Amino acid sequence: MRISQLSAESGVAIPTIKFYLREGLLPQGEQTSATRAEYDQSHLRRLRLIRALLEVGRLPVAVIRKIIEAVEDEGTDIHGMLGTAHYALSPAPEPVPDDEDWRSAREIVDHLVADLDWHRVHPDAPTRDELAQTLVTLKHLGMPATRDDLLPYARAADTLVKEHDIRKIPLDGPRDTTVEALVICQVLYGKAFDALRRLAQESESARHFSTRPPADCAAAPEKGPSDEE
Repeated sequence: MRISQLSAESGVAIPTIKFYLREGLLPQGEQTSATRAEYDQSHLRRLRLIRALLEVGRLPVAVIRKIIEAVEDEGTDIHGMLGTAHYALSPAPEPVPDDEDWRSAREIVDHLVADLDWHRVHPDAPTRDELAQTLVTLKHLGMPATRDDLLPYARAADTLVKEHDIRKIPLDGPRDTTVEALVICQVLYGKAFDALRRLAQESESARHFSTRPPADCAAAPEKGPSDEE
């Protein structure tokens, strides 16, 4: 297909496709003349991946380039390739090893990982520091979390990943498609899970704390003054 067809099928504007080509994010097409190149399904798959990384993952071009390099490196196994994308999607807080609260939080995280037999999680995984930073913040807000507080969440996450998440990632297709599925599952299913949790919290809050009849509790919140203007 020509670049105009590639643009029509992918929904990506021609100038944007040319930018991806210049940046090395998208492979060059097969040159058929001095001014024309042909593209195929592999280019469509790559555009889907780039859009997922940009629009869903909100990643900068420099980071996307590293993920693309892992996708194209056949010497990198699936775990390593997905790990590159996974870590890129995770915020990387700066560790504070001299801070007692930080050290204590990191110990809780490391012990929890060991208790759950997540022994394949890399010692320097940014998600360890991300969770530790969350624990530090909770403590500073007067709501310290212990290993026992985290364990129900960890077990729920373990079950979700083993029984649902990992099955949504196709491992027998093109590598672009595998990474795209990881990005979509991690970001969008993460948002869906957070929304479902808030729905459950609203339901339980109404059950335990509301003084209104159940029918009233289920009704939409009343409009405030700003809503009526």
